[in-house]
Amino acid sequence: MGGRYVEQLDSCPAGNMCGLVGIDQYLLKSGTLTTSETMHPIVTMKFSVSAVVQVAVSCKNAQDLPKLVEGLKRLSKSDPLVKCSHSKTGEHIIAGAGELHLEICLKDLQEQYLKGASINVSEPVVSFAETLTSKTGEDGVHPEMCVSKSPNKHNRLYIWANPLGEELCQAIDQGDISPTQDFKIRGRTLADDYDWDIGEARKIWTFGCPPDALGNMVVDCAKGVQFLNEIKDHVVNAFMNFTGEGPLCGDVLRGCRFNIDDVTLHADTIHRGAGQIMPAARKVFIACLLAGTPKLMEPYYIVDIIVPTMAVSGVYSTLNARRGEVHSMEERPGTPLTQIKGYLPVLESFGFVALLRKNTGGQAFPQLKFSHWGLMNGDPMDEEDTKESNAYQQIMSSRKRKGLKMAIPKFADYYDRI
Repeated sequence: MGGRYVEQLDSCPAGNMCGLVGIDQYLLKSGTLTTSETMHPIVTMKFSVSAVVQVAVSCKNAQDLPKLVEGLKRLSKSDPLVKCSHSKTGEHIIAGAGELHLEICLKDLQEQYLKGASINVSEPVVSFAETLTSKTGEDGVHPEMCVSKSPNKHNRLYIWANPLGEELCQAIDQGDISPTQDFKIRGRTLADDYDWDIGEARKIWTFGCPPDALGNMVVDCAKGVQFLNEIKDHVVNAFMNFTGEGPLCGDVLRGCRFNIDDVTLHADTIHRGAGQIMPAARKVFIACLLAGTPKLMEPYYIVDIIVPTMAVSGVYSTLNARRGEVHSMEERPGTPLTQIKGYLPVLESFGFVALLRKNTGGQAFPQLKFSHWGLMNGDPMDEEDTKESNAYQQIMSSRKRKGLKMAIPKFADYYDRI
């Protein structure tokens, strides 16, 4: 809103922009106002990036807390991508696309929305994703089928899990395969393009928790089980809860498919309610994940660097120091410039631009954009692993920050013997 004055209008002719006061109570980011019942809403913006970098903000003076809460609401309305949330540990979290985006958001928050109140800002934190890399029990150590009993011991769920595959996850992220599609069309696509069994592809119960954990599924592979549809809602609720907050470090799940193989249910409805089925379902989902070689996934940026040919060595040394990898390198004909494309873990991106400028004498111009999720080095279950950038250490620092128990969940705690 760049105008000098606020003028009150009775009406505004078509083609002009005007401000509506008070509508922010009902709409947060975007929406469509219309008087026609048959009008289609304007499509919400889709971003090619995700909000993967987070900082926690807190007030220096406790009296300024109402100002901070109000300021965060205004910031959330002003920027369509930024996400402001309140964590279980009592922190106010701001999530953005990268270091620069967060810096701009925090500057706006302090200068425009907080009216002079000072705040503390934590170090940037990267959100990870949890996944499994093999079928349940493929390692020969764990059983191939995970079982859990309900608290009253009258119901049993038999489930196994396998990875979905990165191609299918990307198709779900891009909306080519979605929960709202007709199940027959979706089933045919999965059968033709991803080698699914057509019967199983039509019996997908649910996808993961939107928006970040959509790339997970529960598939009904059971044959001739009585009362199965009665527990569907409870299993779906437990799955939403589970995919939004995984067992390793409380981050979202990605790329996991859970298959319901068999279910034993009590004949009486009262003994198979939500209080019995939901804890059993969550327990068996965790057991399946821990039995399927769990891994941690980290977000990657694609880095586009334009640099004079003389200073290319500085780019390579900077990328190598930050666990980056070079994807392609092209010389621009007729100019002394070279364009280098590579991948850089978001975790290593803090201070990357400053280091690159230092190593190339200020001649390199980098652009960073969210690209994909990739597996992280190291075994998350390996307690001997002391390397800072490896999965186990990241999980431990994440658990500490979130106030979780400082130990990785054990498979034996979630697997019920029959």
